[in-house]
Amino acid sequence: VQLQASGGGLVQAGGSLRLSCAASGRTFSSHAKGWSRQAPGKEREFVAALSRSAATTYYADSVKGRFTISGDSALNTFYLQMNSLKPEDTAVYYCGSSLRRATVLRDYDSWGQGTKVTVSS
Repeated sequence: VQLQASGGGLVQAGGSLRLSCAASGRTFSSHAKGWSRQAPGKEREFVAALSRSAATTYYADSVKGRFTISGDSALNTFYLQMNSLKPEDTAVYYCGSSLRRATVLRDYDSWGQGTKVTVSS
Protein backbone atom coordinates (compact mmCIF):
# COMPACT_ATOMS: atom_id res chain seq x y z
CA VAL A 1 0.00 0.00 0.00
CA GLN A 2 1.26 3.44 -0.90
CA LEU A 3 -0.12 6.46 0.91
CA GLN A 4 -0.09 10.18 0.10
CA ALA A 5 -1.07 12.68 2.77
CA SER A 6 -2.15 16.24 2.04
CA GLY A 7 -4.07 19.14 3.53
CA GLY A 8 -1.67 20.53 6.08
CA GLY A 9 -0.99 24.22 6.48
CA LEU A 10 -0.95 27.20 8.80
CA VAL A 11 -4.07 27.97 10.79
CA GLN A 12 -4.90 30.13 13.78
CA ALA A 13 -5.87 28.58 17.10
CA GLY A 14 -9.54 27.64 17.05
CA GLY A 15 -9.50 27.03 13.33
CA SER A 16 -10.00 23.87 11.31
CA LEU A 17 -8.16 21.79 8.75
CA ARG A 18 -8.98 18.59 6.93
CA LEU A 19 -6.19 16.19 6.13
CA SER A 20 -6.57 13.64 3.35
CA CYS A 21 -4.76 10.39 2.73
CA ALA A 22 -5.01 8.80 -0.70
CA ALA A 23 -4.10 5.15 -0.92
CA SER A 24 -3.23 2.76 -3.69
CA GLY A 25 -3.34 -1.00 -3.49
CA ARG A 26 -5.99 -3.62 -4.02
CA THR A 27 -6.01 -4.76 -0.40
CA PHE A 28 -6.31 -1.34 1.16
CA SER A 29 -9.97 -1.76 2.04
CA SER A 30 -9.04 -4.54 4.48
CA HIS A 31 -6.55 -2.39 6.38
CA ALA A 32 -7.03 -0.37 9.50
CA LYS A 33 -6.26 3.27 8.73
CA GLY A 34 -4.82 5.82 11.05
CA TRP A 35 -3.06 9.08 11.72
CA SER A 36 -0.09 9.80 13.87
CA ARG A 37 1.86 13.00 14.47
CA GLN A 38 5.28 14.10 15.50
CA ALA A 39 5.98 17.48 17.01
CA PRO A 40 9.51 18.95 17.01
CA GLY A 41 11.63 17.28 19.65
CA LYS A 42 8.94 14.78 20.57
CA GLU A 43 8.20 11.16 19.77
CA ARG A 44 5.60 10.21 17.23
CA GLU A 45 2.21 9.67 18.83
CA PHE A 46 -1.04 8.04 17.86
CA VAL A 47 -3.82 10.45 16.91
CA ALA A 48 -6.79 8.57 15.44
CA ALA A 49 -7.66 5.35 13.65
CA LEU A 50 -10.42 3.58 11.80
CA SER A 51 -10.74 -0.16 12.38
CA ARG A 52 -10.31 -2.70 9.60
CA SER A 53 -14.07 -3.03 9.30
CA ALA A 54 -14.43 0.75 9.41
CA ALA A 55 -17.04 0.24 12.09
CA THR A 56 -14.98 1.59 14.98
CA THR A 57 -12.99 4.77 15.48
CA TYR A 58 -10.25 5.40 18.01
CA TYR A 59 -8.85 8.69 19.25
CA ALA A 60 -6.08 9.88 21.48
CA ASP A 61 -7.43 11.60 24.56
CA SER A 62 -5.77 14.84 23.48
CA VAL A 63 -7.89 15.09 20.31
CA LYS A 64 -11.11 13.39 21.36
CA GLY A 65 -14.10 15.59 20.63
CA ARG A 66 -12.12 17.82 18.27
CA PHE A 67 -10.84 15.47 15.55
CA THR A 68 -12.84 13.07 13.41
CA ILE A 69 -11.47 10.30 11.24
CA SER A 70 -13.50 9.04 8.31
CA GLY A 71 -13.04 7.09 5.11
CA ASP A 72 -14.34 6.91 1.58
CA SER A 73 -13.76 3.39 0.30
CA ALA A 74 -14.88 4.29 -3.20
CA LEU A 75 -12.08 6.85 -3.43
CA ASN A 76 -9.55 4.82 -1.44
CA THR A 77 -9.13 7.91 0.68
CA PHE A 78 -9.48 8.66 4.36
CA TYR A 79 -9.58 11.92 6.21
CA LEU A 80 -8.84 13.63 9.48
CA GLN A 81 -11.12 16.56 10.20
CA MET A 82 -9.45 18.73 12.81
CA ASN A 83 -11.53 21.37 14.59
CA SER A 84 -10.79 23.71 17.48
CA LEU A 85 -7.10 23.45 16.75
CA LYS A 86 -4.62 24.36 19.45
CA PRO A 87 -0.96 25.39 19.22
CA GLU A 88 -0.06 22.03 20.78
CA ASP A 89 -1.52 20.30 17.71
CA THR A 90 1.39 21.66 15.69
CA ALA A 91 3.21 18.67 14.19
CA VAL A 92 3.87 16.70 11.06
CA TYR A 93 0.92 14.40 10.55
CA TYR A 94 1.36 10.97 8.98
CA CYS A 95 -1.26 8.63 7.61
CA GLY A 96 -0.77 4.91 7.79
CA SER A 97 -2.34 1.53 7.29
CA SER A 98 -2.22 -1.65 9.32
CA LEU A 99 -3.37 -5.24 9.03
CA ARG A 100 -3.06 -5.60 12.78
CA ARG A 101 -3.94 -3.35 15.69
CA ALA A 102 -5.25 0.06 14.67
CA THR A 103 -4.01 1.93 17.72
CA VAL A 104 -0.46 0.55 17.92
CA LEU A 105 1.93 2.49 15.72
CA ARG A 106 4.53 -0.27 15.52
CA ASP A 107 1.89 -2.52 13.93
CA TYR A 108 1.50 -0.20 10.96
CA ASP A 109 2.83 -1.56 7.66
CA SER A 110 2.84 1.60 5.57
CA TRP A 111 3.15 5.33 6.23
CA GLY A 112 2.71 8.31 3.98
CA GLN A 113 5.27 11.09 3.72
CA GLY A 114 3.66 13.44 6.23
CA THR A 115 1.97 16.80 6.00
CA LYS A 116 2.86 19.70 8.27
CA VAL A 117 0.26 21.41 10.44
CA THR A 118 1.12 24.64 12.20
CA VAL A 119 -1.32 26.24 14.63
CA SER A 120 -0.53 29.79 15.64
CA SER A 121 -1.68 31.29 18.94
